[in-house]
Amino acid sequence: MFEWLAYLWSGAALLLFAVIFWFISLIRRDVSIVDSLWSLMFLLVALVYGGLSGVGGPREALVLVLVTVWAVRLSVYITWRNHGHSEDFRYKEIRANNEPGFRYKSLYIVFGLQAVLAWIISLPLAGAIAGQSAIGFLDYAGIALFVTGLFFEAVGDLQLSRFRKDPANAGKVLDTGLWRYTRHPNYFGNFTIWWGFYLIALSAGAWWTIVSPLLMTFLLLKVSGVALLEKDISVRRPKYQQYIRRTNAFFPGLPRN
Repeated sequence: MFEWLAYLWSGAALLLFAVIFWFISLIRRDVSIVDSLWSLMFLLVALVYGGLSGVGGPREALVLVLVTVWAVRLSVYITWRNHGHSEDFRYKEIRANNEPGFRYKSLYIVFGLQAVLAWIISLPLAGAIAGQSAIGFLDYAGIALFVTGLFFEAVGDLQLSRFRKDPANAGKVLDTGLWRYTRHPNYFGNFTIWWGFYLIALSAGAWWTIVSPLLMTFLLLKVSGVALLEKDISVRRPKYQQYIRRTNAFFPGLPRN
């Protein structure tokens, strides 16, 4: 049975987490650190909910293992990728559009907003943990989607980081490996991971948590993912227009001539 009080406490923990790192961002003068925290927010919800609801069982262990693998890998990768760099251009633009007083506004524009979104999107994690039915077909299907998504996300990130490291690729567009079949393999991977979590929650009876993967899909396609990244990339990289014409934006497919 879903424990709403435990879920509310997980939301309170998220807000405290966000406030702590907002203070750190003031010291660093860089709100980009929120990107490293994003995946850890979901792990925090799962741990707090699991600890307070006291359900236990194999599905809780499964969810905690999966979300830990995903959250830690993504957080470590983003932290490594951003190390030694200034604030990400996306946040510089947000900062410029919200001056004066962005240092204070960032508490709710950046950190608070991401905490609330993570709390809503984490519903399948809590819903799966709350379920007490036996592991079944939908759980295995969810694991398969998770593994597929993790492959696209992790391998896509690795291929992109290697591409960027090579000075000979300056000004070029990565169109090999997974990037040959989709312009955003890492976003597609994230999409697949959250539909996998939803199938596990569905197996536990939490069908209503479908709001989570739907919201994540909307964000990836229309808000903070594909739409935001490609808003002006053709200006910064003229060759990207050719890449757009021959490569699917999101779902993998054979390249067009």
